[in-house]
Amino acid sequence: MLLLPGNDPEAIQAAARRLAAGDLLGLPTETVYGLAARADEDAAVARIFAAKGRPSDHPLIVHVLDAAGAEPFADHLPATARRLMEAFWPGPLTVIVPRKPGVATGAAGGQATIAVRAPAHPVARAVLAAARELGVQGVAAPSANRFGRVSPTLAKHVVEEFGPELMVLDGGACEVGIESSIVDCSRERPALLRPGLISRTRIEAVLGQALAEPDATAPKASGTLAAHYAPSAHVRLLDAQQLALRSATAAASGGLEGVAVYSRAQLPAWRWQAMPTDPAAAAHELFAVLRALDAAGAREIWVEAPPRDPAWDGVRDRLSRAAAAFAD
Repeated sequence: MLLLPGNDPEAIQAAARRLAAGDLLGLPTETVYGLAARADEDAAVARIFAAKGRPSDHPLIVHVLDAAGAEPFADHLPATARRLMEAFWPGPLTVIVPRKPGVATGAAGGQATIAVRAPAHPVARAVLAAARELGVQGVAAPSANRFGRVSPTLAKHVVEEFGPELMVLDGGACEVGIESSIVDCSRERPALLRPGLISRTRIEAVLGQALAEPDATAPKASGTLAAHYAPSAHVRLLDAQQLALRSATAAASGGLEGVAVYSRAQLPAWRWQAMPTDPAAAAHELFAVLRALDAAGAREIWVEAPPRDPAWDGVRDRLSRAAAAFAD
């Protein structure tokens, strides 16, 4: 098995050589584990799309060490993008900027824009630095799971998805647990395309202006399809009152077999899992909880909708898309 400790310098060098050769790598970041390939070679990027079963026009995020590392991929870095990079990099925020023509066409899904991020995870940063010494300018790394399924937050999740043939660096549990916030900076007014742990409020404070809502002219971005992040079990997203009533009714009729409940208050269930009251803690465990309940044999997962608070937007977004995959 090619599961290597991320704190081993030899493993870091082996991973960098693998990327330089155009091969795939399971890479930990602070958000989720990524399925990585060098972004500057379309043939390498094509292996990501093939392994995930992902449409080739659905763009990827290019991971770099810093703003200077983004420049080889960008036609230019707008002032709004630079402000966000200075405030939040390295960290769980992706910016979309105009793409340099002829560069990273595959990673961009053929669009005229490119999404870039500087991860904060020490293993990811060590690999990026080592790979750069070998001529790899940046690494495309969508979540290391089959397309549309639950993102991995542990190295073992990646092995479960792709088997023992893929080299995976084990960097422990991902600290953030959901994918990065994505801000489109390629047009005059920045827009939030995907919420994450870094909230709209914090982003707007740095920019000094309100973010626009995505429209039909916005670039495509990772993780923004209506149905995404779905386990095999049927996910239902319900408010607290709906969930309590449904749970009590099912318990009275003996209909809770195979029904898992993920909620802030304990409710009758075949298996109940407490949802943290802190949004960062909920984000950290969300995908791992969905995977664990799936593995336990749940046929349905009933989830209490998060509070209507900007800090919960990232968790709510992932749950809404997971539930949309099973819309009645």
